[in-house]
Amino acid sequence: MVVALVVTLVPALPAQAAHPEFQLEIRDHLFYPSVLKVPANTKVRLIVINRDTTPEEFESYELNREKVIMGGQKAVIFIGPLAPGEYPFFGEFNPKTAQGKVIVE
Repeated sequence: MVVALVVTLVPALPAQAAHPEFQLEIRDHLFYPSVLKVPANTKVRLIVINRDTTPEEFESYELNREKVIMGGQKAVIFIGPLAPGEYPFFGEFNPKTAQGKVIVE
């Protein structure tokens, strides 16, 4: 008696946990919303959409991030995981108007 053994191999795929996603817009050299609340101790995906026709740079010393977003374009910036607190950011090309902060709670 011959017994056939069929083995199905399933490739091991890494489990990809979805990161919470938040959106930030640049309009008229301002960030909307100017205050963004995100969860503590969690890596988050920040989508920055520049609605202006001119470039702007998302900059934050506290978040250790800087990214130029051309006019009419968008960029993805990952931040965190972060401890609770406030983390300011600004637009490098319009620092007097383009200001905001991430509040981590």
